[in-house]
Amino acid sequence: QAHLVESGGGLVQAGGSLRLSCAASGRTFSSDRMGWFRQAPGKEREFVAAISWNGVTNYADSVKGRFTISRDNAKYTLYLQMNSLKPEDTAVYYCARSRADNTNWQNLNGYDLWGPGTQVTVAS
Repeated sequence: QAHLVESGGGLVQAGGSLRLSCAASGRTFSSDRMGWFRQAPGKEREFVAAISWNGVTNYADSVKGRFTISRDNAKYTLYLQMNSLKPEDTAVYYCARSRADNTNWQNLNGYDLWGPGTQVTVAS
């Protein structure tokens, strides 16, 4: 059975940084496309970033230049480095595995496995 578990969330001042991790287990990881999504209270879940098996990346416009997605296939781990954090970045952050037939990396319905999420709070 496959599992994803996020870690690294917390409370940070505006302008600060956090690094999120997502540990994968239960199946192969190196050939899977992976993504990060986030959801604030009362709002819809939204795309943040995605990465292919060989390192090709895609970012939401709201985080370009501030966030960096990466992966370490040998360690079965996905990362999200978040710099210059803003209060509007406050949300629960989720990692997810894309379906093999997903043609739109920003569509959350194209992902078939999700972690439980980790809370990120940015204070003003």
